[in-house]
Amino acid sequence: MSKKLNIGLFGFGVVGQGLYDISMSKNLNFEFKKIAIKDPSKKRTLPQELFTTDKWEILKDPEINTIIELINDADAAYEIVTYALKNGKNVVSANKKMIAEHLEELVKLQQENGTSLLYEGAVCGSIPIIRNLEEYYDNELLYAVSGIFNGSSNFILSKVFNENQSYADALKEAQDLGFAETDPTMDVGGYDAKFKLTIATAHAYGLFVNPDEVLNIGIQNLQLSDLQYAREKGQKIKLVPVAKKQNDHEVSIYVLPKLVKKEDFLFNVENEYNGVSVQAAFADQQFFFGKGAGGHPTGAAVFSDVSALRYDYRYEYKKTQVEKKMSFNNNEILQVYLRFNKEDLIKKLPFIDIEERYSSREYHYVIGSIRLSDIVEAKDLILNDGAFIADTGNFVLSDLV
Repeated sequence: MSKKLNIGLFGFGVVGQGLYDISMSKNLNFEFKKIAIKDPSKKRTLPQELFTTDKWEILKDPEINTIIELINDADAAYEIVTYALKNGKNVVSANKKMIAEHLEELVKLQQENGTSLLYEGAVCGSIPIIRNLEEYYDNELLYAVSGIFNGSSNFILSKVFNENQSYADALKEAQDLGFAETDPTMDVGGYDAKFKLTIATAHAYGLFVNPDEVLNIGIQNLQLSDLQYAREKGQKIKLVPVAKKQNDHEVSIYVLPKLVKKEDFLFNVENEYNGVSVQAAFADQQFFFGKGAGGHPTGAAVFSDVSALRYDYRYEYKKTQVEKKMSFNNNEILQVYLRFNKEDLIKKLPFIDIEERYSSREYHYVIGSIRLSDIVEAKDLILNDGAFIADTGNFVLSDLV
């Protein structure tokens, strides 16, 4: 028998409305008691008495046993979630920045207070990747987790590659459709994908990583010459976060554009869709595909978490408790494509080797091998030059064991 959930909902935007729509289509044992909003003057489709602007009206209500947090403000979300967990309320959240920055602390709070925090909707929208990593894959047999984690940047790349739109026009369309924010830095700069990746890494390898220590370089410097290079090679450019085993005890984690070949599952992931590739020892490569943005797709993931709480489900974080723990570093060597403007940049980057070099009046590029830690050190130099860097390599399983 499932237990009754009395829900306090924070945020009634696109995802909040999507969650409510899905919930009303089902006859389940939970009830929305109160919904916290910022703007009380905005017209709502629900009765006015259901809404409040006072967070404490929800957090201190003893009848409310479940909090759903769907707001954009990571600091406010942290305050809501931590208070709820400390005071015996289970929580569902979709705030990837807040969770990524505080995950180790949030895990301890759950363990100390016997509460549960679920957040499937924070990583790749409708794709159920967190619960699969948590329950299905053993970290000793898991070689790599990678994919397309951000629908906004993928939408832009689809438009510029498939429809020959300019980057500026594709970005504007993404903003008009609600896929990208007015300030798109979080999406196109790879920050959103990085937050999602660090959360996934905790469930894949039992490893808590500070997002500030993870490299993220996005697509903001993309130019026509980069698209031309990809087309000549029969490839596409995708923004790909990667968590990959270097050996039995070390994992590398990064977000970079990638030149994707036709045989790669990610090649055909277009527009706002996400795709997650999991490579394991015996299961080989498995692929999860679905919408990564939108009210109903993300709302469906949140709804799944709420439904699971009716049966007292919680993440066990078993991989954090193993004796042989994984560690994170940036020692991996990558083969990259680097299109640049000033020759000084190449002189400052310690390439291990350069296999190909091209120079013309319009642009220059090299293909070469470089250590990930050196890209981390040179991130600002690369971005300030207007250069575009992309991983050229596919995973080779023999390199990951």
